[in-house]
Amino acid sequence: METTTTAIDEMLAENERRNQHIQQTFNPLTGEGCLHHRTHVHIHDYKPCDVWLPESMMRDDMVRGIIRCGAVSAYARQTRHTTSEMMERLEYLRCKHDFCYWAWRYVRIKPKDGGEDIPLTLNRAQRRLVEKFEEARLQDKPIRVIVLKARQWGGSTVTQIYMAWLQLLLHKGLNSLIVGHVKTASAEVSSMFDKLMERYPMRLLECAADSPDEDDNSPTPFTTDSCDIFTTSTTQHSSDSKKNKASNSKITGDRHSRLLRNIPLRNCKIKVGSAETPNSARGGDSALVHCTEVAFWRKTDNKTPEDIIRSACAGASYKPHTMIVYESTANGTGNFFQREYDAAKRGFSQFKPLFVAWWQIEQYALPLEDAASFAQKLYNNRTKKEPTHLREESGCYLWRLWEMGATLEAIKWYINERRKYNDHGNMAAEFPSDDIEAFQNSGSRVFDTYQIQVLRKGCRPPRTKGELRGSAIKGKAAIEGLLFDTDDNGLLWIWDEPEHFSDGTVSDRYEVVVDIGGRSHKADWSVVCVIDRYWMLQGDKPVICAQWYGHTDIDLLAWKAVQIAHYYDDALLVIESNTLETHDDTRWIEGGDQSAYILHEIKEVYPNLYARRQSAEDIRERRPAKYGFHTNIKTKPEIISTLVEVVRERLYVERDERCLDEYDTYVRRPNGSYGAVEGKHDDLLMTRAIGLHICFHEMPMPKWIPVIRQKRKPHIQGSLWN
Repeated sequence: METTTTAIDEMLAENERRNQHIQQTFNPLTGEGCLHHRTHVHIHDYKPCDVWLPESMMRDDMVRGIIRCGAVSAYARQTRHTTSEMMERLEYLRCKHDFCYWAWRYVRIKPKDGGEDIPLTLNRAQRRLVEKFEEARLQDKPIRVIVLKARQWGGSTVTQIYMAWLQLLLHKGLNSLIVGHVKTASAEVSSMFDKLMERYPMRLLECAADSPDEDDNSPTPFTTDSCDIFTTSTTQHSSDSKKNKASNSKITGDRHSRLLRNIPLRNCKIKVGSAETPNSARGGDSALVHCTEVAFWRKTDNKTPEDIIRSACAGASYKPHTMIVYESTANGTGNFFQREYDAAKRGFSQFKPLFVAWWQIEQYALPLEDAASFAQKLYNNRTKKEPTHLREESGCYLWRLWEMGATLEAIKWYINERRKYNDHGNMAAEFPSDDIEAFQNSGSRVFDTYQIQVLRKGCRPPRTKGELRGSAIKGKAAIEGLLFDTDDNGLLWIWDEPEHFSDGTVSDRYEVVVDIGGRSHKADWSVVCVIDRYWMLQGDKPVICAQWYGHTDIDLLAWKAVQIAHYYDDALLVIESNTLETHDDTRWIEGGDQSAYILHEIKEVYPNLYARRQSAEDIRERRPAKYGFHTNIKTKPEIISTLVEVVRERLYVERDERCLDEYDTYVRRPNGSYGAVEGKHDDLLMTRAIGLHICFHEMPMPKWIPVIRQKRKPHIQGSLWN
């Protein structure tokens, strides 16, 4: 009891620390708690007097002079300028160096719950995103970010506002392109820019001389010009007056189409398009590109999402002052966005990943009437793995939210929100707790993502790569004089070489499984997988120890598999052998069924070939053995069921992450069949499914067989008398 009380006290103390961190000061007016390293300074006649300025701003000569003098007016007298001129200049510099301040001062947004427009005060999630942008910009690197998000925290808004800041204050001639998934989203973007520019001060845009009253020393925003911000094509002017009108306008363009805006004083354009109309999403010379809700882009007009992205980003070269952002909520696995996020997360992309969980968004929290009682219940149920209702989560899951970093108030919100959904997958799609469950496919996935993550711990690069070479590529000579040629571009990856002992051998140690693909690069991959069962001698797990993965002719693949099986101590060779009776069209091989001929040819040379179990009738009728594993509508559910159990219970060690990627995109379809999602493969997965099913259910347990050396008879020399 005392231990439980201590645990609850510690939870409450930790919850208080988490809430204090969430509620820590963020004041864009003073700069306190804002992004970047900042310096606290006191300027007597600046309102407010105490401000925290970014380090980049502190390097400006004028700013250092004002701080040295202690007041703007004192520095103005010293440099023979008016105080208002210096105030205006200081305001411009503050906006140029401090995005948080500029967004709060000059950008207005509509609150989520309705009401009058309010200043854009960055929330915690928005600050994390801007911090990513600024990290790259301040290092003079291209900005490349992919954002996986929960709903309703303003990720799209702050991305577009940040791009506007770059255009309006930092660099001339930066064209931007925003591509939404539907036309209505693009129209909303246009409206937001119109609202920004409508109240944006012309003098700030021009960095000109007009300023507030000299008697008012506070940095009051520049007054909004009353001139029409649009130049419409229907207005009648002479050519000169049109030119003057355009040059004096803050923004020009067709107010009806809302597809293109120009900011003459910054020599830049803002273009919006949608994935629904691919021609509107051509990037041209756009250095700033924001692609929003990418996971929901569909193939249209023979254009894939990849095609649209490529066209949109064509103008953004990999140079400083360019920016590309992919941003979306998740929409299942196997699509362009999921693949790009995964590549970024694993460090294989130009992009930096950012995931924002629902519990990192401050609005998703509810007050607690009795925090101690709530914490007690959470703690007591932390080991319960089954929920009591479809619209609830298990105690184990709620405890995991606490361990992730969610506050008790946030967990209460989650419990309440979860009652809207019958399925965890639907809740996870809208409000993911981490970037793994974000891609849950509404319960249709075959393998649990968290169990897959555990298997990833065993993955590692191969010790060596190369190819096996025999005296020939086919026939008996293929396994004669067999040698391994090391080659960094080789398709045979070896994690563990075959092992031989001087004092004995291990029976039934190695198993080689073959999944037959096609020879063209658009066909399924061919896979030869080697499973080492040695550790099962000691009650441990089988391990993937080698693998060939590529495209080749079917007959050459079969003999390559024979070479690999012979190399691995004459392993049991299991070749998938679908016949013409196979009804599983997803496992059909290019060029028709050639299995019978190939298997017969191999059997003449390599005797340790897998044969299907014979029925009593087959034995009685003395029917010949059927070689190879037959994947069909009966056996496929069996081997997938075995694989699900093996993954769940962690009964084997995987070495190749590509196989686990296939687990991640393997689904049960509405008709009950299994297969990879569109655009993905399951070739590696099938070798594990077949191989591990045979490993655990058909092969004998491996045994240690010592070498029995015959004792040599003593040599008796002949008698000297003979």
